[in-house]
Amino acid sequence: RLQREEEEAYASSQSTQGAQSLTFSKFEEKKTNEKTRKVTTVKKFFTASSRTGAKKEIQEAKAPSPSINRQASIETDRVSKEFIEFLKTYHKPGQDIYKQCKLFLDTMNHKRDLSIEEQSECAQDFYQNVAEKLQTRWKVPPEKVEKAMDQIEKYIMTRQYKYVFCPETTDDEKKDLAVQKRIRALHWVTPQMLCVPVNEEIPEVSDMVVKAITDIIEMDSKRVPRDKLACITKCSKHIFNAIKITKNEPASADDFLPTLIYIVLKGNPPRLQSNIQYITRFCNPSRLMTGEDGYYFTNLCCAVAFIEKLDAQSLNLSQEDFDRFMTGQTSPKKQESDSFSPDVCLGVKQMYKNLDLLSQLNERQERIVNEAKKLEKDLIDWTDGITKEVQDIVEKYPLEIKPKNQALAAIDSENVENDKLPPPLQPQVYAG
Repeated sequence: RLQREEEEAYASSQSTQGAQSLTFSKFEEKKTNEKTRKVTTVKKFFTASSRTGAKKEIQEAKAPSPSINRQASIETDRVSKEFIEFLKTYHKPGQDIYKQCKLFLDTMNHKRDLSIEEQSECAQDFYQNVAEKLQTRWKVPPEKVEKAMDQIEKYIMTRQYKYVFCPETTDDEKKDLAVQKRIRALHWVTPQMLCVPVNEEIPEVSDMVVKAITDIIEMDSKRVPRDKLACITKCSKHIFNAIKITKNEPASADDFLPTLIYIVLKGNPPRLQSNIQYITRFCNPSRLMTGEDGYYFTNLCCAVAFIEKLDAQSLNLSQEDFDRFMTGQTSPKKQESDSFSPDVCLGVKQMYKNLDLLSQLNERQERIVNEAKKLEKDLIDWTDGITKEVQDIVEKYPLEIKPKNQALAAIDSENVENDKLPPPLQPQVYAG
């Protein structure tokens, strides 16, 4: 069944490729609309009519599918406690913020029949409304406003995650399957084809590539849009470090995007389209419009759009070669600089690299042992040489020692002319 769904999703993605490639365009359009749109939805959303018939609407609301029902009660309780402790530092504004958040969550629970786009609008308007109140009514400093909005987003989206991430009413899941199948079909793409300035033969670079892949895959395990963005940011920084080590100079934007495309192809992150749509719909708009998080997320959207539209011309290949690679009839020729086939898993590559390092270490250790033995022999020869030289000198110039019982001559025995000295200078002889 899953295979049949993947085939249908892929066929649909081929026929509607233009529509799927508008993900980034929609994101840009959403950013533009956020700057001019007035906050009206929240006021309509919190009307009295929206709170009537709550029980009926809850019963009619569709239960989330098992694939997205990932709410952890322990995590939810922990986030709630952290949120309450955080709001205590705001005193009176903290109480109002908590009431606004509770009211928003209650109303969202009563409005499960809204489309995901309408729920996204409500969330975006709520963010904007609370941010304006923090700045104007409660006079909160800008740096505290940003922290407060991060905590509000974390509290709300932790509770709403299972309802709004990859909902059944959208085609996000089909897009995920189509992208995954597309990436699997492009497994033969090499770094050289994408002009990726990264040399994985360097151990430090290889480690950075592994960390970047780990971060982009870890994005799916996060429940808060800000945390998902943090994974993208960490992945991007590892990419920049890998390029810097390879080129011995800071990386540029022209180097970064091809490398990010390569990381996505190599990692094939799960539910990539669902995560992108979730961030676009429910992330705090100020975070997406400014800062490095927004920049890296924009590049990820571009990378996915490029992969969806990748063709022979994009890789400087002939259409014939591209079709043969895609169908698996042949694979690209192995580059001389490549030590391993691109089909070999990363763990096997690392194992062979470690074996090479151990072999080099063994040779180096043998050289050190030989040098140590040579040094020991030189020390022994030097000691023997010094000993022989000392013995030769002793034999050539022997030390003569007179017997102790030999009487010593008088000090002035040789002075025969003492009598000629004046009396004060004549030596005096005493008997004894």
